[in-house]
Amino acid sequence: MFHNVAAVRRTTLEPYDWALLWTVFALLGLGLVMVYSASIAIAEAKSANHQPAFYLIRHLMYLVVGLGAAYGAFQLPSSLWQKLAPYLFIGVVLCLVAVLIPGIGHVVYGSRRWIPLGPLGNFQPSELAKLFTVIYAADYTVRKAALMHDLRQGFLPMFMVMLLVGGLLLMEPDFGSFVVIVAIALGVLFLGGLNWRLFVGLIVMLAIGFVMLIWLSPYRLQRVIGFLDPWADPYGKGYQLSHALIALGRGELFGVGLGESVEKLFYLPEAYTDFLLAVTGEELGFVGVAAIIALFAWLIWRAFSIGWQAALMGRNFQALVAQGVAIWLGTQSFINMGVNLGLLPTKGLTLPLMSYGGSGIVANCLAIAILVRIDYENRCLMKGKRQ
Repeated sequence: MFHNVAAVRRTTLEPYDWALLWTVFALLGLGLVMVYSASIAIAEAKSANHQPAFYLIRHLMYLVVGLGAAYGAFQLPSSLWQKLAPYLFIGVVLCLVAVLIPGIGHVVYGSRRWIPLGPLGNFQPSELAKLFTVIYAADYTVRKAALMHDLRQGFLPMFMVMLLVGGLLLMEPDFGSFVVIVAIALGVLFLGGLNWRLFVGLIVMLAIGFVMLIWLSPYRLQRVIGFLDPWADPYGKGYQLSHALIALGRGELFGVGLGESVEKLFYLPEAYTDFLLAVTGEELGFVGVAAIIALFAWLIWRAFSIGWQAALMGRNFQALVAQGVAIWLGTQSFINMGVNLGLLPTKGLTLPLMSYGGSGIVANCLAIAILVRIDYENRCLMKGKRQ
């Protein structure tokens, strides 16, 4: 009888996790609507020919490119990503170097993070660096599995690589991406069996390092001071946070209505990128923000579950990639939400799958495609089929 039940479960198992896919489509769709709503005023004032839909059209174009790239990435077996891991990582490191070269890298607001691609917009290598760090860290951990308890052979090589990437990001500067990439690398190494004493010691060292980076940088220090009391200087260092909090306060429970935000009318900077959640809170209220948090929580839980299932099948690389994607999306969404809600200092990190930005959307879509591919392969194996 138990054999028959197992056989029925295998035959009725869906080839895809539709709940996961619909969650992703919901976040992408809601992001498209909110990017349009948050960008209408600035697009009408600053875009060529004063087109209200300027950012909507570009964001839709990025979505099409991202979904097309995701479809292509899904066709590739996860084992191929493992073989390509070192080459992809080397390629993105070279891009991080290139972006620092005057004449190649494009400077915006004092940061050199973008490489112009003509009519396609700007390419931000740090976004792909997050994805390729997940893949490279997973491949490294699997290859060095027997040495994860050894400081010199297991940990130091990866530490030196992350030091190089972190140094390049801090030279841009892009402290937010640096934090996310460090979280990805540490999380994957820990899940892959890194000695817990090494892990705890590294966390302590990183905490001291972060404090020093903030303390020795007047710019970052002012951001922290502004975060602690934004109302002390609401027209200076506390300007962004104070207006984000005003937007969220105006939204109350159900919001003022879609398209009715006041803060997006040149009061709140980066309303359609870093502070999209604040505009969402103003227009859709606490209910809208809670729904977004719930969607991200479900997505991250499913990513960890897919990784756990892969680990049970002995697919260690696939397990670490799935969990690495969960760490990436979870860390970045937590930081962005924390900034919008006044829980964390202001950082230049977008809300994954929702905020305006070509490189971010494409990288997020690629990550989801690889995650769905791993889940698809898991389901094929559970059905006894070839991948």
